[in-house]
Amino acid sequence: MVVLTVNAGSSSLKLAAFRSGAKGLHVCGEAHYEADATDPIERLKAFMEKHAVAQPQLVAHRVVHGGARLTSSRRIDAEVEAEIERIAPLATLHNPAALTWIRACRSLLGVDVPQVAVFDTAFYAQLPAVATTYALPQELSARHGLRRYGFHGLAHQAMCRRWQALRPDIEGGGRVISFQLGAGCSVTASERGVARDTSMGFSPLEGLVMATRSGDVDPGLVTYLQRMEKLSAEDVAQLLNHQSGLLGVSGLSGDMRKLLASDDPRARLAVALYCYRARKYLGAYLAVLGGADAILFGGGVGENAAAVRAGILDGLGWAGIHLDAAANESTTAGEGRISMVDSRIQAWVIPVDEAQILAQEALAVMAA
Repeated sequence: MVVLTVNAGSSSLKLAAFRSGAKGLHVCGEAHYEADATDPIERLKAFMEKHAVAQPQLVAHRVVHGGARLTSSRRIDAEVEAEIERIAPLATLHNPAALTWIRACRSLLGVDVPQVAVFDTAFYAQLPAVATTYALPQELSARHGLRRYGFHGLAHQAMCRRWQALRPDIEGGGRVISFQLGAGCSVTASERGVARDTSMGFSPLEGLVMATRSGDVDPGLVTYLQRMEKLSAEDVAQLLNHQSGLLGVSGLSGDMRKLLASDDPRARLAVALYCYRARKYLGAYLAVLGGADAILFGGGVGENAAAVRAGILDGLGWAGIHLDAAANESTTAGEGRISMVDSRIQAWVIPVDEAQILAQEALAVMAA
């Protein structure tokens, strides 16, 4: 069986094809594109032709937001598709792109090819109430589904699974703090592979400083700006999602590579703020878990920017985290330990393989 996986992110698109057999999944084609205006059907045709991919018998889609109803991977039918669309305002950078690709695959491959939605939020469906509840009137929260959902679940799940394979001597992988650092950024605290808390909340906007997203801001600041600048709700969403973060602070770019190469004081401040905010969350999650066995880094920035990893882990010797500077510098675009051998808490770079989990989840849904 050929399984096609589609991962439409906020700034990129990843396609992969797997052949499923007795020995498991075998990659027979994969590609990574920058998000642009290319027609999805034409892009998929070109991908299949370039990699000699036969007609897929199953398609798996990463869908960022499943809301309160879609808490596990599901075969896509009219009801599931309608729910993904209904909650699209909660993930405006992601769910509409996923819907576009679901419809493009149906148009090209036919209605008889089953498609499965694998939700980022599903990894966080069992978070404890103290980690999901906002201190708002309960009636209002119930009426509008106001809770912390969490995102990047596939990425954090992939890192945790790989860590479990690397350290089978630690039951269930123990206590893990994982960073997914790309255009969007998040950090998750997990215990034996089960999420206990995460930085993203009701939307993918909460938490860490990101490429163009603000992360945490005082709600009072938002209402103040609305009054003083006469901003509409759409204006505020545009400001916080597309004009803030690294781009907003630096005034130069949301691309970490460009900021690290710049001597501009605003660029240096943006990078320092990015690392500082991540370090604050790391400390908070050490408290949530009562310590940790591993700190994991994944994503485009997490896997490639040694200076950012060093900035996040700076000064954490008191917590038992000791960076191996040479190992950190030499670990780019690959897996590796970046902490000292005798570090009480290990720090690793773990390349994120979301496609493998997408394919596995889709096969499991169909088998069930």
